[in-house]
Amino acid sequence: MKRILILGAGTAGTMMANHLARKIDHKQWSITIIDQHKSHYYQPGFLFIPFGMYAEKDVIRNKTDFIPKKVEYIQEVVELIEPGSNRVKLQNGQTIEYHILIIATGSRIVPDEVEGLLDAGWRKNIFDFYTVEGSVALAEKLKNWDGGKFVLHIAEMPIKCPVAPLEFVFLADWYFTQKGIRDKVDITYVTPLSGAFTKPKASEVLGHLLADKKINIVTDFEIERVAGGSNQILAFDKRKIDYDLMTTIPTNMGDSVIERSEMGDDLNFVPTQKHNLQSKFHENIFILGDATDLPSSKAGAVAHFQAETLIKNIMNFIHNKPLIDGFDGHANCFIESGFGKAFLIDFNYDIEPVEGRFPFPVIGPMSLLKETRLNHWGKIAFKWIYWNILLRGLPMPGITAHMTKAGKKLPK
Repeated sequence: MKRILILGAGTAGTMMANHLARKIDHKQWSITIIDQHKSHYYQPGFLFIPFGMYAEKDVIRNKTDFIPKKVEYIQEVVELIEPGSNRVKLQNGQTIEYHILIIATGSRIVPDEVEGLLDAGWRKNIFDFYTVEGSVALAEKLKNWDGGKFVLHIAEMPIKCPVAPLEFVFLADWYFTQKGIRDKVDITYVTPLSGAFTKPKASEVLGHLLADKKINIVTDFEIERVAGGSNQILAFDKRKIDYDLMTTIPTNMGDSVIERSEMGDDLNFVPTQKHNLQSKFHENIFILGDATDLPSSKAGAVAHFQAETLIKNIMNFIHNKPLIDGFDGHANCFIESGFGKAFLIDFNYDIEPVEGRFPFPVIGPMSLLKETRLNHWGKIAFKWIYWNILLRGLPMPGITAHMTKAGKKLPK
């Protein structure tokens, strides 16, 4: 019997396991998924933990709750991928052979990539919210923090969920206002980008919102090091920013097994063909989710759209049919803006976020690139959608993998 092997049982890997379990001929093919961790986290929920909106218990489940019974699950560390031999080696010494490999090993924060970041201030007055441990620790810190210079800093791009840092400062503005100490908190948003966001139109809108909320923005900040002793971050161009409390998004990198296997770029992301999700170097290897080097967002909704193309290409590959170029870089995400409101953006490789209606072109009911209360409730509802629809690889009504132009105010 031939084997499809999936590395990673996070969002992308779990979705593919569900797609494959429904489509594959189980008399000819087996499916195995390998992941070293027992727990599955709803990572978008990490954003809400520091502000008391969620607790850890709200974002955690067992991985096996979402993996089909027809799929073999191995909880172990993958030590090495050997694409020339079509096999992987596990830390326990076991070797697993495959006919098709799907890499869904995700990405992780690597704080030691920034000099000084892990010195005395780490988890004392420097925190992250891209891990559950960081979010929980920051929540405890904020309960009794009474104000000062509050800095949100992004080390470098790409990062998981590129809008999350903006959401964080918007929610911080709301949180400190509710606590009655907003006038005692100076919030600064520090980014290596030239604007608030990667897409110019959305960057303009969100940049204005930063100004409206009296949140400072420092752009083109290429960090050299953190001087924990003096509570400063220093850029290569000699600019310095003081902080009393800092939340940082450290360098994001692919899994260390990609580096050990010499299969990735400088950040351990795997070179991937941008429309069909096949490896650029190995025809029986496919990549999706945060593990790719694609210029699309690293987010769960993107992995969902990728998976809908990839399942077709896996079946085509099995039956010796041409692969389809079905993934257009489609991404959509809610952007929490505080005070019970949010934005929604929808875009792809070629089309920027624009105004319009979503998911249905006339009735919506969601508004694109506009701040509404309904968008906020859409963001809150997404947790249920994630556990019950998205992870299980089920279609979302009205939302197609390929981005539709209908209902959007596109430039002529």
